[in-house]
Order: sequence, then structure tokens, then C-alpha cells
Amino acid sequence: MNRLLWLCVTGDVESVTQLRDVVYVICPRSSTILRFRIASRQRLADIDVIGMMSPHDIAACENTSRLFIADWECVWRVSVEGADIRRWLPNARTSSIKPWTLSVTSTRLLVTSCDVKQLIQFDAVGNELNRVQLPCNMVPRHAVESPAGTFIVGLTDTQLDRDLVVEVDTRGTVLRQFSGLLRWPDHIGVDSRGNVFVADTYNRHILLLDRRLSLRRVIIDEHRLNHRPLRGLCYREQTGHLLVPLDNSIAVFSVCCH
Repeated sequence: MNRLLWLCVTGDVESVTQLRDVVYVICPRSSTILRFRIASRQRLADIDVIGMMSPHDIAACENTSRLFIADWECVWRVSVEGADIRRWLPNARTSSIKPWTLSVTSTRLLVTSCDVKQLIQFDAVGNELNRVQLPCNMVPRHAVESPAGTFIVGLTDTQLDRDLVVEVDTRGTVLRQFSGLLRWPDHIGVDSRGNVFVADTYNRHILLLDRRLSLRRVIIDEHRLNHRPLRGLCYREQTGHLLVPLDNSIAVFSVCCH
């Protein structure tokens, strides 16, 4: 695990994603998407999303070259150069949602909603495909679809008063879980082999779990982050990059899971 570089940002970082060689950054209460070329650290022209008020999370789709942003009560879809910007969800084909975080596969968008404790799947044109109802004591933070078609969810179990990473099926049934000593599993990443990356936020760790949610190792600890608080993660298997948003910067690591 090698740290490649730091990207410095004016202001706090809320979330980050990568598409090919460009990093996209959103900041709290900002309508602007910041862009950086990852190799040279070159600052590219910002994308202004008029009407975006309180962005929480950003994800990128390789197949469509689109960005998706969870905002207050909506999801924005934005082309990588900003030529096509639209308030994508909800629309006439979907019910209202209150998105918190999101993740993208090649054909689907997965949105977590804390108020109804659901994972909501949409297809590439915005049709709602499925709602996965989690147990009533589980409050989701972030979720990703696994290569097996299940869902890996970082969450808080209010009944146990502890944080967990769980795998659930399409009915919301818990198949397995990992607890350890997690403190706010804010973001999850998964690769094609089923390896799971967990942003253990308040412990300032990035954990690597295997496909059965057993701990393999701590791949980034607080020393690698210069003891700075992390704010999630973004793993891009296509480039081998693990992006870790901190307070006003982004640490970029190269990852090898073998």
C-alpha cells in the first residue's frame, strides 16, 4: 500500500470519486463540483450545479461517464464535463426519496435512505428496481452491491448500540456480519473478488475484509493519514486507487489486495 499523493482543497471535503484520471470533489453546502487531474494534480474547471444545496455523497459510473450526487431530497446526474446537468431523482417514474449516500455499478444506482432504513436500486434511466428493507434496528450509512448480487452495508444497530458491516440479500435478510470495534463505518468499497474496504471513521482506519466479512488487516491506519480525521473512501478497481477524503485534502493510495 503506497500513498501516491495529497490533493489539497480549499474548504472541507464532503465526498470524493474518481472517473478515469480525474478526481471529483464535493464540499458541504456548496453547489460546485471541484475537479483535479490525478497524475499532475492540475486543477480543472469547476462544474456548477445550479440548485444543488446540501450534497452528501458523490459516485461515478464508468459505463455512462456520469456523476451522481446525493443532495437534499434528490439525486443529481451530471456529465463529466458538466454539459448535461439534471435533477435526476425523484422523477415521474419513482416515488420521493431522501438519499443519504449512494454507490454505482455498471448498470445500477444504489441509494441508502436513513429515514426509512432502506436500500433503493435504480436502473440506468432512473426506474426504481427494488427496495431492500433492513431490520428496523439497523440504520444504514453506506451500501454497495457485491459481485454476488448481495449488499454490503455499513450501519448502526440501535438495539445493540454498536456499529456493524453486514451482508444482506435482496429481501434484507442478514447473511453475515462484522463488528470488531467499529466506530461509524461511513463508506464501503468492494472489488470484483469480493474484498471489502471499510472506512472506520472515528478510529481513523481503513479496514480490509474478505468476502465473508472476516478481517484481513488494517490497510491504512491513523499514522498513514497523519492523524487526520477521515471522511469516507472511494475505491476504483479500474485504476487501483483508494481515495480517502480528509478535512481539506484527499490522500490517494495505490492498492494491492493479494
